[in-house]
This record gives sequence, structure tokens and C-alpha cells, in this order.
Amino acid sequence: MRILAITIDLDDTLWPVMPALERADRDLDNYLRQHYPQVARTWPIPAMRELRARVAAERLDLAHDFTAQRYITLQMAFDACGMTEAPLDTLWEIYAKARNSVELYPDALPALEWLSNARPVASLTNGNADLARIGLHAHFAHHIAARDIGSAKPNAKIFLAAAERLGVLPENILHVGDDPELDVVGAREAGMRTAWINREGHPWPGALGTAPDLDLPDLAALVDWLHRHDGGA
Repeated sequence: MRILAITIDLDDTLWPVMPALERADRDLDNYLRQHYPQVARTWPIPAMRELRARVAAERLDLAHDFTAQRYITLQMAFDACGMTEAPLDTLWEIYAKARNSVELYPDALPALEWLSNARPVASLTNGNADLARIGLHAHFAHHIAARDIGSAKPNAKIFLAAAERLGVLPENILHVGDDPELDVVGAREAGMRTAWINREGHPWPGALGTAPDLDLPDLAALVDWLHRHDGGA
């Protein structure tokens, strides 16, 4: 396996995303309670989440753009309360600040430091994490997001866009991620090699076809594997 570049997923690969998403929902709800109590009463957190899910189901054309989905959700919530002038940018900033206040897995930063010194590394995500806010942008040569490409994992288009940006053939790129379908199957179908970050030690879902090239417990194990195989890099 000749690996010349790395693409790596963000949410649940470098950090657990749910704590940040839950905090973002709470911060947004607190703001609404203080400044728009009618909206907060009508759309408590569970109801707002249901509305967000409905928007995602109805707007399949925006499946690659979680930010646009959230803007639409907030506007619909205000519209339902008879308020057409929703402070969408302010609400998004409150949400984004909390959403990007993530706590890295202990192995993530040392791994990124090693990887970025060893090979070109590109982030590849369906989400809307902001690497500059998080403070990790310096470790990446490129950032490939579904909302910019117009296509989300597991579609091959986003993986091939990363390969083009990196200037490396897909077969010489190792994609690293936590999701069996979005990351492993998607990258495999695009012709990349695959590393599944399997922190819980789950068996590979046989229904998804061929197992990943690497099944690893964390990013430290990835660094160890690459370090041992650097003779072929």
C-alpha cells in the first residue's frame, strides 16, 4: 500500500461531536428564551430538532449543506410564530461558536502533528466544523467540505475532489474515518485505501462488503502503522 496523502474525517474521528451539538442546541435555546420567548416556548429543543429533521427530509437538494438546513429551520420556527424578521446570522453565530467548541480525543492532536509532517493531509467532511475556530487549520493542506463540493459522503464526487485538490491519485490516498458507510464504503468506491477508526471495537458490518484496509482502535494506531510502513511511502 503506497500512501502519498491522507484524507481524514472530522466529527467522531478527531472529536466526539454529540457533546458540542447538544451544547449548541442549549446555547441557542437560552438565547431564544431571553430574547424571543415566544419562539422558545413554541420550539423547545426537542421540537426544534424534529423541525430540523423534517427540513432535512424535505430538502434533499440540501443534503450536503447542514448550514443551509439549519438556516431554513430557524426561519421556519420564526415564521410559525408570526415573526418574519428572524436574526438568522446572530442565531447561527451562537450555534457555530458552541458547535466548534469541541474536545479532541487524546490521540487526535499528536496524530495530526505527526501526519501533517509526514504527508499532505486534507480534511474531508459532510459537516460544518470550522477548523480555524477549533485551532487545527494549520495541520491541513486542504479542507474539503460537502457544502462546497455540492455532494456528500459516501458519494465518490467528494473523495475525488479531495484527490484532485491534493494532486494525488485516489489509489495513493488513505482515507481515515469512523463511519463504515460514509467513510469506508465511500472512499473504497472512489478508489482510495481505507482506515476505519473503530474506537468501540465493533465487528465490520458484512453487509457493507469488503472490510477496510485498516481496522484501528484510534489515531495513535494509525500513526504507528504508517511509521512502520514509511519505507513504502
